[in-house]
Amino acid sequence: MRLHLRVRAAALTVAAALGSLGLITPTASASAQHQCTLETNAYYCYNVYAAKVYDKFDGTGKVVGYMYSTYSWFSCRLDNGGYVGGPHPNRWLLTKADNGVWGWMKDTSVSSETDPLIRCN
Repeated sequence: MRLHLRVRAAALTVAAALGSLGLITPTASASAQHQCTLETNAYYCYNVYAAKVYDKFDGTGKVVGYMYSTYSWFSCRLDNGGYVGGPHPNRWLLTKADNGVWGWMKDTSVSSETDPLIRCN
């Protein structure tokens, strides 16, 4: 047996043992693993690297900046914006791009569950 096969078999054995003890559990998706959390008056969520931030939330806006961090803050959510797909097909999130310009990020650029964000007024 090759070494990497033995290492893999050992890892699977350990994972099975930890799972039977209830110390690890399988997860379905990134959105099921992480929710956006409220921290000091802003919601923090995991997002894709270099996510685009737009000046409008209707799907016709121009890019005003990018988010190069992958754990970013957001102010609120809007559920009646332009179609973006995903589990929240019309959801956009208000944030400030890394260049300091306010704008809207598509919900599909966020891997965390965005339901905890308050609705924008």
